[in-house]
Amino acid sequence: MTATIPTNGSAIGIALLALGDRWTLLILQRAFVLRTRRFGDWVAQLGLSESTLAARLRDLVAAELMERVPYDDNGRTREEYKLTPRALELSSLLLAIWGWEQVSVPGVEGAPVLIHDVCGHATLPVLGCGVCGVSPITARETSAERGAEAEFTKIAVPRLHRRAAESGTPADALSYYPETMEILGDRWSTAILAAAFLGIRRFNAFKAELGIAPSILSDRLRRFVAAGVLSAPSSEGEYRLTTKGMNFFPVFAILVDWAQRWYSPESAHELTIRHTSCGSPLGPVLLCSECGTELVRTSVHFDLPAGHFGG
Repeated sequence: MTATIPTNGSAIGIALLALGDRWTLLILQRAFVLRTRRFGDWVAQLGLSESTLAARLRDLVAAELMERVPYDDNGRTREEYKLTPRALELSSLLLAIWGWEQVSVPGVEGAPVLIHDVCGHATLPVLGCGVCGVSPITARETSAERGAEAEFTKIAVPRLHRRAAESGTPADALSYYPETMEILGDRWSTAILAAAFLGIRRFNAFKAELGIAPSILSDRLRRFVAAGVLSAPSSEGEYRLTTKGMNFFPVFAILVDWAQRWYSPESAHELTIRHTSCGSPLGPVLLCSECGTELVRTSVHFDLPAGHFGG
């Protein structure tokens, strides 16, 4: 049965429903990094069940992030999956996630190295303002202006998939780190972090903002504190973003930008992230830490240890 992704309401909520799943993120990552397109290759690379993969691919097609394309297999017509233009723009999001891991999470032996083909150097993505060109941009150099539709309660629809068990996802050097999956592994976790960037700090405020069940909220806050993304609650009951949590801002900014360009009707923005020094809405771009030029999908590649990532 194919899950239905809403086509109206909160753009950010719709994006979280489409992307807030561990297997979905790993399927997209392999499509970008390893150019995976065929069902059997994802099974081999990720070790997930065929039924789980089939369900996620149906959802990706329904969300217009992948399309089925026929190909000839020794005279038999089969289908492979191709990233759509909407999905191709997620390359910056995946690079931002990888960059956060390199800065905020202890390294993994044999981890891929990002190479910027323009300058030829190993690089880290740096968030910049696409209007004035200033970089790096952190959350502290921005402000958030909320519109009438800037809410996350509209993601409170029947759960699309069970939360994947930590031991159920691959642990090779290419896969996202466990700390990353605590944030992006399901829609509620990502929504909680987004709310934290908007200044939400207390348990009841998170609950009211998100329309989330107290038991789910307690579990996610506990996980965030354990991962060092949020501080333990203060005597006033406030959860504050740590340095590690604040470093996730590029991912948040790019997700908001992507969601509102693809899911907001008539270009209506429910949330404007403004770069305070130039006064313009932040058009997030990722820049090369070595040469300062923009990192685009066609100008970067990962150097992968030989033999580590088959398929």
